[in-house]
Amino acid sequence: MRVNHVGEVCAQALYNAQALTSRDADTRMRFEAAGREETDHLAWTRDRLRELGDRPSLLNPLWYAGSFAIGWLAGRTSSRWSLGFVVETERQVEAHLAGHLERLPVADHASRAIVKQMKEDEARHADQAAQAGGRPLPKLAQWMMRAASKVMTTTAHRI
Repeated sequence: MRVNHVGEVCAQALYNAQALTSRDADTRMRFEAAGREETDHLAWTRDRLRELGDRPSLLNPLWYAGSFAIGWLAGRTSSRWSLGFVVETERQVEAHLAGHLERLPVADHASRAIVKQMKEDEARHADQAAQAGGRPLPKLAQWMMRAASKVMTTTAHRI
């Protein structure tokens, strides 16, 4: 659950930065709306961590800062590229959450409910960004995002 919480910290940073830098009012409103939903996810994962007797990642300030910088750069591009970044990010998160659902104990109903709802919300965010004109990212960018995500999830699991 700590990794999922870190993901929500990163989502806050990404959406905040992209909303802040977007030049298009409609795109900005999309980022702000998705960010509000991600705030719910952040609260759910934080509360579940407490229930499980665990703690957030000690590196959350670093995760936020790095994600904000990435979101800032994405937001400074065109709306189509920025939305494309959202599509790719949310698709990768959706895949991570699907894998997490497979590994969660069947009896952990609380965690499963949280992860299932987050997965549905992330898929919807990706679909909405694609429908709004998100442009597919180059394969190299997709690979770099997956690599960075692997580093983050591996590190966040421990620290």
